[in-house]
Amino acid sequence: MLPPAHRLVDADSFRAATRAGERAGSRTLVVHLWTPGDGDRPPRVGFVVSKAVGDAVTRNRVKRRLRHLAREHVSSLPGSAVLVVRALPAAAEASYGALGEDLARGLARVRDRRVSVPS
Repeated sequence: MLPPAHRLVDADSFRAATRAGERAGSRTLVVHLWTPGDGDRPPRVGFVVSKAVGDAVTRNRVKRRLRHLAREHVSSLPGSAVLVVRALPAAAEASYGALGEDLARGLARVRDRRVSVPS
């Protein structure tokens, strides 16, 4: 479980991260990373798992797996970063290891893009 300080719960931050953040996709996930100007907040993580992924049991299993995997990456996120992880329908059949690899690869790709983009 993510500590409350690292949970993304407000709709405006979800919207901003998905529209303005860097994006990287894989077969099972799409990762959005946005770093707002306010540096006084800890990194926050939110998840989007739609009904296209499966029934309620399947969606909750995918969310639990993603929450646990994201916990390992929160410390490596820049301060005040907002990370939104969107599960695709293929996430329902993916193993825990495959989800972890896709999350790590997606985060690495968005971080590389953030660094290479001149500010």
